[in-house]
Amino acid sequence: MVVRGQDIREAARTLGLSGRPLCVHASLRSFGWVDGGAEAVVDGLLAEGCTVMVPTFSWEAFAVDPLPPQQPPRNGADYVAVPRRRPGTDRIYTPEAMDLDRTDMGAIPAAVLARPQRVRGDHPLMSFAAVGPRAEELIAGQEPLAVFALLRALSAAGGAVVLMGVGLDRMTLLHLAEQDAGRVPFRRWANGRDGRPMMVEVGGCSRGFPHLEPVLAPLVVVGKAGHSVWRVFPAGETAAVASRAVKQTPSITRCDKPACRCDDAIAGGPILTGSEEPYTKCKVKNAKPALSAAEGCKVRASVGSTVASV
Repeated sequence: MVVRGQDIREAARTLGLSGRPLCVHASLRSFGWVDGGAEAVVDGLLAEGCTVMVPTFSWEAFAVDPLPPQQPPRNGADYVAVPRRRPGTDRIYTPEAMDLDRTDMGAIPAAVLARPQRVRGDHPLMSFAAVGPRAEELIAGQEPLAVFALLRALSAAGGAVVLMGVGLDRMTLLHLAEQDAGRVPFRRWANGRDGRPMMVEVGGCSRGFPHLEPVLAPLVVVGKAGHSVWRVFPAGETAAVASRAVKQTPSITRCDKPACRCDDAIAGGPILTGSEEPYTKCKVKNAKPALSAAEGCKVRASVGSTVASV
């Protein structure tokens, strides 16, 4: 079976997705052969008036190790591990960056990110990117300490999460549900605009999310494009139902891996005292994509910062 753009459009119409903002988690391989590849999937959704938002995580390019004041307890992290030099040590993320964890993200996020008109969130490790009529509206709120703001925007806009050939363990919206249930998002680290490590919010383990299948089953609408099974979840209602389930049974999200960071998440997440070095947003006008740390320090100095160079 060959899947064409018209098949994507028909699936979107059948599932009531036309004109809606969508958060898409997808496996291109699940479709079978797609004429035009990942671009054809994106084009088909855009042709139906959808706004297409996808995860464009970039841990491999921008993650760094924390400074001593940035190590809160119950953070699902091993601070005693042997330190290693990470690729992000000398780099600074900007939304113009093209870096992507391609193996984990897949071909469809890469196709969205490659589009010149795409809008990418201001988060160095867990950004999302979007194309379509409401892309700016959805992405605008994402910041290092507001990692899931764009999913709140998706919910407010009446949007949906579409799983294309993947499971609930890929649904980032369920991390928002955890936060709404009272869990503090984990902290990880990337260089700020000043070239120094800053704390950023991230999600935790998602391997246990399939335990939420029975709870969410009444909400899902199922369709198909080629061999790819599409499951559509209304974003706002899904987050609310999952959040109630997590509150009622906190262990529902625990995976089967021994000594996983799930335990810290279930206990409430990191304990933040306010003494950790805060993130101070520094907007850099006309910043170059993926600045080096040295360039970041120079830019910071040029906008009046008193922070010393690193």
